[in-house]
Amino acid sequence: MAVPTLKQVVLDTEDARALAEFYRELLGLEYRPGDEPHEGETHADTDWLALRFPGGGPELTFQQVDSLPAPTWPDGPRPQMAHLDLTVPTAEELQSQRDRALALGASILRDRFDDPEEPLYVFADPSGHPFCIFVG
Repeated sequence: MAVPTLKQVVLDTEDARALAEFYRELLGLEYRPGDEPHEGETHADTDWLALRFPGGGPELTFQQVDSLPAPTWPDGPRPQMAHLDLTVPTAEELQSQRDRALALGASILRDRFDDPEEPLYVFADPSGHPFCIFVG
């Protein structure tokens, strides 16, 4: 049976560059070409950054947001905040994986299957955490 491939883990943050640098140093990651820091950079330049593991595998990416309440997990009212991006090779496979995800207990939060540039579905898992499956 075919299954989606984990493409990247996306972390929302109020400072994409600072968080990317932290994980780059902590995990020995490398910037995706074009995402390296450059002189005069502003937050507007860093709305999306990706780090790669030297040996390959899923990327760790950082999405700039204006405001993000800090999680209080594992104690307190605000849980951890992250979502997974999963890819499939074709639109036909995207439809198949949509059906599988729904059968496993996911719900659709956004349907962008008809988007000509990036067909995708945004789901909530059974606990409410978002994840995306798209053609990539």
